[in-house]
Amino acid sequence: MTRVSRRLPARYGTVLMPLLISIIMTFIVSGISTLKALGPTVEALRSWPAAWGISWLVAFPTLMLVLPVVRRILARVLAPH
Repeated sequence: MTRVSRRLPARYGTVLMPLLISIIMTFIVSGISTLKALGPTVEALRSWPAAWGISWLVAFPTLMLVLPVVRRILARVLAPH
């Protein structure tokens, strides 16, 4: 009996990497910013999801646009393997 792989092909990594990075980073940064602005209150917890959503809507497309530029810069700066 053969086992079916439920893994996505590696080519999806170019989208999934910035997707996951943007989700995690905006979650953390928006949480810190919201807590700093409103203090540790119930209102801050209520406001955080909206702040995170807006942050993510900006961050993900930005990452998709900027990553190729960053890769080219790093290719010039870093020595090959």
